[in-house]
Amino acid sequence: MSHPTSLAEKKRTNLFLVLSGIFISNALLAELIGVKIFSGEAIFGLPGAQIPLLGDSKLDFNLSAGVIIWPVVFITTDIINEYFGKSGVKRVSILTVVLILYAFLVITVVTGLPPAPFWLDLNNTDQQGNPFNIHFAFNAIYRQGLGIIIGSVIAFLLSQFLDATVFHWLHKYTGSKKIWLRATGSTLVSQLIDSFVVLFIAFFVFGNWTMELVLSVAILNYTYKFLVAVILTPLLYVAHSLIDNYLGVNQAEALIEEAALASEE
Repeated sequence: MSHPTSLAEKKRTNLFLVLSGIFISNALLAELIGVKIFSGEAIFGLPGAQIPLLGDSKLDFNLSAGVIIWPVVFITTDIINEYFGKSGVKRVSILTVVLILYAFLVITVVTGLPPAPFWLDLNNTDQQGNPFNIHFAFNAIYRQGLGIIIGSVIAFLLSQFLDATVFHWLHKYTGSKKIWLRATGSTLVSQLIDSFVVLFIAFFVFGNWTMELVLSVAILNYTYKFLVAVILTPLLYVAHSLIDNYLGVNQAEALIEEAALASEE
């Protein structure tokens, strides 16, 4: 028979592994699929919004495909924050960055490999019979610029560490109540930084965007993240309920309190 303490520790470890797996896989996938830009209006059969922002900029709701699953990272960050504190978020965030850099290193090596002639011949036209260079397409999709990689990694770390800090600052005033306030509040603050930093580094420092364009696109991206964070708030309560049932209410409360105390140190 398992000792109660060892069983509780096993559940705690399993919970962290599952949350880390969800966090890392979605963050890595978001980086890889983020190269595709889709039209939000076209999904509903609408024309471009042409929203006037800063300067002469008029923008449509054209968003990176990565935003589709990035909200899962928001939610998972808040759950890890709640049960494992700032140290838990920092550990999984640093590991995620290492794995993202590893993925880009592998992609750089793979895209540099010479294509086999028969592979090019088998995939030289699209479904309409138009000439198609699959080697060029493969490299164009997977290979990202140095500025985008550096910008996304720096923005990711800054936003995650800020999220953890704001989350536990709010926890001091809310205690175990108002999960929605500390989760949504921390996400809104951290994503404000993330939305600007990644564009500033990738396209202003390393690219040729103007500051007006950077701010305009950042505002649009942040607006989307703001709305999604609010809409997905109920899922936090669902996740908390599932985790509390898995750990047991007493063990879950003890874990939350331990995370809060450790994050104040």
